[in-house]
Amino acid sequence: QVQLVESGGGLVQPGGSLRLSCAASGRVVSINAMGWYRQAPGKQRELVARITTDGSTNYTDSVKGRFTISRDNAKNTVYLQMNSLKPEDTAVYYCNADLLYFTGSSYRPGNYWGQGTQVTVSS
Repeated sequence: QVQLVESGGGLVQPGGSLRLSCAASGRVVSINAMGWYRQAPGKQRELVARITTDGSTNYTDSVKGRFTISRDNAKNTVYLQMNSLKPEDTAVYYCNADLLYFTGSSYRPGNYWGQGTQVTVSS
């Protein structure tokens, strides 16, 4: 009933930039918070950045000053602009959303994940 579709991953050299996008579709009524998480091989999934409906943001310390999260509420889309990328940023990046959706007969809250997009930072 709800899908999160990510795009924008790829291979980039250290110091380069990438922009990730995540669009929510389906029976979405409203979206509260949206965020980006990442998981590197052998490590736990971690929060990278999160943004609420009113635009409040928070970032993990390792990306502060390099990554910027933003959202387009009209398009139900969240973005992650990643600059000055480092090899340690290499991971699968996942989009996450806390939202309200319509089942066809009622409104329900839900938490959804995208399928993940690979970001590789290497020379």
